[in-house]
Amino acid sequence: MILFFTGTGNSRHVAEKLAELTGDGLLCINEYMRRGEVYEGGDEKLIVVAPTYAWRLPLVVSDWLRKSVISSSTRIWFVMSCGGEIGNAAKYNIQLCDQKSLNYMGSAGVKMPDNYIIMFNSEEHDKAKTMLISAEERIVELAEYINSDKAFDKPRNNIYDRLMSSIVNPAFYRNVKADGYHIEGECISCRKCENVCPLNNVKLVNGQPEWGKNCTHCMACISYCPVGIIEYSKKTRGKEKYTYEKYSTYSNV
Repeated sequence: MILFFTGTGNSRHVAEKLAELTGDGLLCINEYMRRGEVYEGGDEKLIVVAPTYAWRLPLVVSDWLRKSVISSSTRIWFVMSCGGEIGNAAKYNIQLCDQKSLNYMGSAGVKMPDNYIIMFNSEEHDKAKTMLISAEERIVELAEYINSDKAFDKPRNNIYDRLMSSIVNPAFYRNVKADGYHIEGECISCRKCENVCPLNNVKLVNGQPEWGKNCTHCMACISYCPVGIIEYSKKTRGKEKYTYEKYSTYSNV
């Protein structure tokens, strides 16, 4: 079974492609989170697909996995979409597996365009096209490992990786708040932002979105707004919003 968490579509695509190549079923973690449910299964193997947040699995995903009921004999692979690298995420994925008595089968990154426009710009279209084409090749490679029941090769683990995952990650989360979200323009009350939020943190009040306190900065509300009026403080103004669906159309992938 493939369990995937997605913000703006990268991990959804990776999961769907892996399902096509491996024949495994698909379950969306977002939907479980929205319902306040955890996963319960006796699978022989699981593939967890998620984005990389500050060089580790998103905290909401690792916390959800810890609460889920998974057989202790389960083999589990971690596939992480990322803008550059996954840092020392493997260390923390191993710790999670040890806590759950799971059979760790490795962590691997799939480089894809970055969506985190609070800090960065979206990729230029030509660069995004190259990244998406390379990502397809990488997904095929990882599927071959899974189909052969082989552990992924160990990812790079240098001082930079360890620093990013151990010190920068907690610092990043100190700034993960919903306080900066607002609209600049006329809301059409379509509820898209409300419906794509994995944490039920966006609600329409008097026809306009309001944000609560439970946010993971997945960028779904900003990026999927059909009229492009959601911003985060002044940091996202003038920046193109990334979704896999939009950029894959640009790139003909």
